[in-house]
Amino acid sequence: MKRSMLLGATLLASTALFAAAPASAATKFEFWYGLSGDLSERIQDMCKTFNASQTDYEIVCVSQDNYDNNLQNTIAAFRANKQPTITQIFDAGTLDLMLSNAYVPVRQLMEENGYQIDWSNYFSGIASYFSTSKGELLSMPFNSSTAQIYYNTDALAKVGFEGIPETWSQVEDVARKMKAAGYDCPVAFDPAGAWQWFEQFEAVHNQPIATNGNGFEGLNAEMVVSKGKFVDQLTWIKKMYDEGLFVHKSKDAGETANDAFVNGKCQITSSSVADHGTFGKQAKEGVHWTNAMLPLLDGFSRTNSLVGGASLWTLKGKSAEEYKGAAAFYAFLATPEQAEWWSTVTGYIPVTNTGFEAMKAKGFYDAAPYKGRELAIASLTATPPTENSRGIRLGNYASIRAEMVKTIQAVLFNNVPVQQALEEFDAKGNEILRRFEATYAGQELL
Repeated sequence: MKRSMLLGATLLASTALFAAAPASAATKFEFWYGLSGDLSERIQDMCKTFNASQTDYEIVCVSQDNYDNNLQNTIAAFRANKQPTITQIFDAGTLDLMLSNAYVPVRQLMEENGYQIDWSNYFSGIASYFSTSKGELLSMPFNSSTAQIYYNTDALAKVGFEGIPETWSQVEDVARKMKAAGYDCPVAFDPAGAWQWFEQFEAVHNQPIATNGNGFEGLNAEMVVSKGKFVDQLTWIKKMYDEGLFVHKSKDAGETANDAFVNGKCQITSSSVADHGTFGKQAKEGVHWTNAMLPLLDGFSRTNSLVGGASLWTLKGKSAEEYKGAAAFYAFLATPEQAEWWSTVTGYIPVTNTGFEAMKAKGFYDAAPYKGRELAIASLTATPPTENSRGIRLGNYASIRAEMVKTIQAVLFNNVPVQQALEEFDAKGNEILRRFEATYAGQELL
């Protein structure tokens, strides 16, 4: 027998009865995820710890290399009745899963297996992304993050800037001075980073990406990017790129933006707070850096940023014992010890108020190497979510995001006029949305 109760990220004492699996026949179930490299290794560590913590269940954790692969492989596996019990789906795949009718809602899963959750304990900016319009959380928040900007502090000091740039105009001023001081790459820019350079920009400036509250209010949403402030921002990015202040860094260019930053070749970059831990491990000796919330345009007040990363969806078609294992795994992830370990070794943030407050009370964020990660929480909770910052609920959004990458590339590398490029982006995005709407004709959002 087991006794467990879950309150967000903390376990409380209560009674929940289960029929224990025979000691010699632990129930196996699969967890597919879309992380690779160091983060994949940490997932494997987590799975080993869960398996060692009890004898009833054995989780088998399988990397699909990246988020897109995992989404597509999960869909294909479900159609072939070979799906895992748990799958990690990134933010852009949320609506695809919601409308698939292929999942067991996390509230139902936990209640049926004897766990109680205080859903209000989850940060609103995180919970809203993976919830229905009525606020019911459908999947378990897991590796949550948001975008940050990273600065080489020695380079800032060399050009005489005190503190941290808070506006994009200050970033431009600093970048110009860095270039004049002999830095070949003031800002590393990867067009593939549409998540931070575009989506997060829209959120923190309270700008709509699409109508209907970015799709939350219906499948008939339409793209409106060409009518908002991103027109000015992409125009500015193009100017900075043409002047050599933004430098293209990516796998295609032979060196990623993150690698260029930790090696001291580029002095500013933007990435996820999840990379905070990786930067700490990989920064070349003598490279000193810090992170900050994304800069703002002059005259704007900050709105909360979007949650990135992914959540865990429990798929239909599995046995009762496998569902008991999934619920036990979610409970394991939510223990204070495990939540702190995950944040320590990755840079992903705690997903609940109590989890964050407990870590803060212990002094987790007071000094290096973890100092600065709390700024992700400040960014996500800067304001209550607005209809433009609660999330993006657009069908096949991964494809729309890919179109934005192509759009940025067209502007930077092929000199396509910004207004034209963004109007074409909106048109292509609308084509994707209409196909998705036709696929789910007559179906309403939850």
